Amino acid sequence: MPEKVSEKPNQLSAQPLPAPAKPHTVTLENRQSLVVTGVSRVLSCDESGALLQTPLGNLTVGGQQVQVSELSVHTGEVRIAGKIEYLQYSENRQSSGGFFSRLFH
Repeated sequence: MPEKVSEKPNQLSAQPLPAPAKPHTVTLENRQSLVVTGVSRVLSCDESGALLQTPLGNLTVGGQQVQVSELSVHTGEVRIAGKIEYLQYSENRQSSGGFFSRLFH
């Protein structure tokens, strides 16, 4: 009598798929109006600047009378008005462990 072998269909991993990265653009008009897309968080903001978390690193916007005029959490678009003096990227730093783990990493 032939033996029945039950085959299980390939099972997909239970891990969620990573969300597709939002496109990141920076548009500056006349050093007074800035539109940044792909922003995941506004880390800080005051009249001298803003710190935005983007997929390409943290973006620091420096200037005078800086104001976030619009923020869309769904699209990741941020509009900033004021006198824009500089834009600077830095790597996103996530704290994983203490001083020694960062020192020897």
